[in-house]
Amino acid sequence: MSKPTPETHWPPIPFCEPSGLRTDAEARIKGGTAPPTQGWPLSVDTLRLLQEMISKHEGAEDALKVLHELQVHQVELDLQHEQMEAVCHELAEDLAHFKERYDCAPAAYFVVGAEGRIIEGNRAGAYLFGVAVDELGGRPIDSLLTPESRSELSLLLERLRNGSATETCQGRRNGGGASARRLQIVACPSPTGRSMLMVVVETTG
Repeated sequence: MSKPTPETHWPPIPFCEPSGLRTDAEARIKGGTAPPTQGWPLSVDTLRLLQEMISKHEGAEDALKVLHELQVHQVELDLQHEQMEAVCHELAEDLAHFKERYDCAPAAYFVVGAEGRIIEGNRAGAYLFGVAVDELGGRPIDSLLTPESRSELSLLLERLRNGSATETCQGRRNGGGASARRLQIVACPSPTGRSMLMVVVETTG
């Protein structure tokens, strides 16, 4: 970058219009309550420009304005960083909350792919069919039922694939023998439409 001559006129510096974040940042700076800096670096070219502006009397005022803008911008970035950390923390808490509800629910819950394979299931579902939770993923859902019950489940899945909102069928748990209690299966498409949500409960009929 060439050195400016005494006659150099620095171009006007565009300053941001006040916004909620900017107003907050300026208030934090003025009140001495700005958050701890995350160390956002200044480029070498920016530092060189500031040094050249300060070295010239006519550029000192503009240099101070630039320094102020950089300080405000850094605080804005730090505030945004705080906000993102708060949002991430809140999302993590929500995820843990809903995962606990799903895993520890007293009813057997399954997420089933369109082809009929289990994507995931909860503890009650694993207990109901006598398998480990980590053995559910990838397993055909109809493999948990007796051969006589699989056709009903197949029809249920087909109706859901064809656009039905909610479907119900009955069956028996595989390996339970003739005396095994009957199961009621209630399923619906997931909000994305890429899988199906299924609840299975034992009945006395």
